[in-house]
Amino acid sequence: MSLFAPSGMATGPSKASTSNDMTSRAIAAGSVPPIAAKTADPLLRAGLKSSAALRRRLPRFATSCFLVGGDIASYLIAYFVLLSFLPAGAEGTMAERAFTIAALSAIVLYASAGLYPGYRLHGYEHLRRRIVAAVKVAVLTAFAAIILPEAARLLLAVIVFLGLGLMIQPLLHWLVRSLCWRVGMWGERAVIIGGRNLTPALLAHFRDHWQYGIRPEPFFSDSLEALPEGGPSIAVIAGDTGSLVPDLAAMRGKFAEVILLSDTPSFKVSGLRPADVGGEVGIRLTTGGSSLNSDLVRRIVDLAIAIPAAIVVTPFIAIAAAAIYIIDPGPVFFRQTREGRSGKPVHVLKLRTMYQDAEQRLEALFRDNPAMRAEWLSHFKLKDDPRILPVIGHMLRSSSIDELPQLANIMAGQMAFVGPRPFPEYHLSAMDSEFRDKRRSVTPGLTGLWQISERSNADIELQQQLDEFYIDNRSLWFDFHILLSTIPAVLKGKGAC
Repeated sequence: MSLFAPSGMATGPSKASTSNDMTSRAIAAGSVPPIAAKTADPLLRAGLKSSAALRRRLPRFATSCFLVGGDIASYLIAYFVLLSFLPAGAEGTMAERAFTIAALSAIVLYASAGLYPGYRLHGYEHLRRRIVAAVKVAVLTAFAAIILPEAARLLLAVIVFLGLGLMIQPLLHWLVRSLCWRVGMWGERAVIIGGRNLTPALLAHFRDHWQYGIRPEPFFSDSLEALPEGGPSIAVIAGDTGSLVPDLAAMRGKFAEVILLSDTPSFKVSGLRPADVGGEVGIRLTTGGSSLNSDLVRRIVDLAIAIPAAIVVTPFIAIAAAAIYIIDPGPVFFRQTREGRSGKPVHVLKLRTMYQDAEQRLEALFRDNPAMRAEWLSHFKLKDDPRILPVIGHMLRSSSIDELPQLANIMAGQMAFVGPRPFPEYHLSAMDSEFRDKRRSVTPGLTGLWQISERSNADIELQQQLDEFYIDNRSLWFDFHILLSTIPAVLKGKGAC
């Protein structure tokens, strides 16, 4: 059931006075208002629409120019990094020309892929489109190297150049977006139509997730005629949208885009796809599932990352283990059996960050502090947890260093880098059985979607929703995006994974 379904409040007569013999309708508190027909002069309306459209396009065009400038800057940085490795003379000049052509080709492909400005695209979709564009340029370069023997020497240099550009672009893209957002250029204005009981949650969501490119504005009038020309170009509608079907044509004339929310503002219906069956237009619901090929690729990627990572982090684990033993002598590793794929037990390995009598301390805390018990039942975590070791315990948890021994679980095939976290039994028992069955269909992960979005601030309901969305929409691109996003999430230290 949607969290944003209309409440069962009493209905009353609509305040809208409709024209052209449109009948007035009674609307619920969670419903969208009816739309009054326009009676303005057609020529005047056309002129107003043209000027309004121009005002809407200018910020979008300016933002796109800034983003293109950021990508050009990223390729310039890549060029200067490689400058000392380039040969002198004619070969160096040829390499510079090849870099210029490759960079311009990639930017043209970025533009054709809708990345300027790239509103309403998820992070992993941005990443996928950029990598696909870079691969296309690399393939064209390889083809040129086959046809033109003198270009063969430049193939490796161009591939390295494109790779460096891809590594630098996310940072510059984030800086440009942040700058545009601060000066009020980022995003497109959107009117939120959802009734007074739905609008505040939608406003808060889109303001918190400004990167999505929607600048929300509340709308509580019964008629869209109250909106001035040149107003929001997008309508976001939540609530009882069924009564609005006769007015959708009029809404499309008023707005450049109409978004009907049929689920929470955080997620769309999982697996929703367009369908064309014999010329009939419809929608279909699909599940992401997993194929043998994708699982094999995930396993290869996990091993390729985990083995060298384990070698690098072993000294840090040893230092942390020594600090734990000094503060609270005893076993430095904590091993707990949790539920894995197909219900098989996974012996999750962690550095111990709590006192050895942690359970007794927790029971004593609950007896003396009912508020702490309520916090535990909501999140299965405590902000001020007396069980955690002083200094070293908080440092290891906030930096997620205590999770590094789970690289051994990944190499053993019990866990993956990305997937739903393997929760203890007491945590899983708070979730419904249908969702637990869905969790068993995938391999648990070292990091997941809720770790990069809400981390330990998420309650049980949101944790379940985030994991369910990931399972229904999982892909190699999505995993790659989550893995990259885990690094800044950990550096911010907003909670333990």
